[in-house]
Amino acid sequence: MSSVCLYFQVHQPFRLRRYTVFDIGQDHHYEDPDMNCDILLRAAQKCYLPMNDLLLQLIRKHKKKFKLSFSISGVCLEQFAQDVPEVIDSFRALADTGCVEFLSETYHHSLAFLYSPEEFKLQVELHARRIKELFGQKPKVFRNSALIYNNDLARFIEGMGYAAILAEGADHVLGWRSPNFAYQPAPCEKLKLLLKNYSLSDDIVLRFSHTDWSEYPLTAQKYAKWLHEAAGASDVVNLFMDYETFGERHGESSGIFDFMRALPECVLAQPGIRFATLSEAAKQLNPVARLDVPQFMSWADAERDLTAWNGNDMQCDALEALYRLESRVKASVRKDLLLVWRRLQTSDHLHYMCTKWFADGDVHKYFNPYGNPYDAYINFMNVLGDFELTLEQNTLVSAGLASLMTKEITAAPPGGVAPKTKSAGALAKKTGALQAKAAKKLAPAKAGTAKASVKKAETRKSVSKK
Repeated sequence: MSSVCLYFQVHQPFRLRRYTVFDIGQDHHYEDPDMNCDILLRAAQKCYLPMNDLLLQLIRKHKKKFKLSFSISGVCLEQFAQDVPEVIDSFRALADTGCVEFLSETYHHSLAFLYSPEEFKLQVELHARRIKELFGQKPKVFRNSALIYNNDLARFIEGMGYAAILAEGADHVLGWRSPNFAYQPAPCEKLKLLLKNYSLSDDIVLRFSHTDWSEYPLTAQKYAKWLHEAAGASDVVNLFMDYETFGERHGESSGIFDFMRALPECVLAQPGIRFATLSEAAKQLNPVARLDVPQFMSWADAERDLTAWNGNDMQCDALEALYRLESRVKASVRKDLLLVWRRLQTSDHLHYMCTKWFADGDVHKYFNPYGNPYDAYINFMNVLGDFELTLEQNTLVSAGLASLMTKEITAAPPGGVAPKTKSAGALAKKTGALQAKAAKKLAPAKAGTAKASVKKAETRKSVSKK
């Protein structure tokens, strides 16, 4: 019996507002609440809510023989809770069926493993706790942002206790091998590696509504036959795709929902094939071989490498500038600064700077708020410039407070104690002045949040009704 594993990635970043050089040192509000709310509400109306409802119907219709897996980034979950809590409720309803599994990833959908394994681990743990809180599940399978993977990551994830990890079934890594089996990462003893069948996945993600495709229109019956043929000589067929494929990338008029509505029945009618969650597949399957992947690979673009995020000088400069701030951010012991820094790590900010506007151009323009990658770089670096300035001011204020406290403490005469009333009062006055000055300079601006709140209140009703 072969398994079909459906896995959907759900992610929306906190996009930055247009931030100019004249804003540096003046305004510490970096994100665009209106744009983020608009995009999220649109995706919820077109994809998340109708698709979740459809999946719930299919699970009930097929008496729990239909199963699937999701990975939802932490920053996306934050936006759901803030703008469209109905979406979280719909995911909870899916979790309650026992047929839907939630995977682990970095909370901020970041590239942290490439630059700071320590920060990476903290983000993975933060995400796992959030999944447990919301859906009552402890993730057993890990997927990195954009399926970025290599041997070192596999070893690290095995050390964190996961049962399996996902990766792209890239031709340059597999060679003559098939992605339709479970593998063992070369440096691991227990961790299992499940690979994406990119050809069958892309038939839905990239080609479904393309009228010039030789297989257009793609019907559920035809696709189920392809799955049966692929599964016949293998153990598992992994279909990995971004969730916005349904309703956003391919609109309702394309027939994508009708296709999905019919697919489970057509697949289950094929002999020797079933649906399984990724953890079920990992538990049931034995690795057929060890797979050595010394270089990083991903599911992005034709190259299946990291160049979507670090392929040009702008991206490399931005990444270096971002991660060199880690020690200073954490030394500040300020949760607000840590939150900003982590949100700036979201990989989309680097993806917007990609200059690969050729065969992969449409992918890089998807949900992209910038007209070109150069604007994305300038905007990001302006934000980072102000954030670094804020860090420097915070350090100076902290140093000033520490110096002041030391001065007051050491002012006591030898063998005696300084008068408590005078010392404490002076210290309180000086500390208060420094804190007030710091608060004025460093407090995040609240501009735009009221407007976003009104807009959310008006639009949420229409989304809920639909």
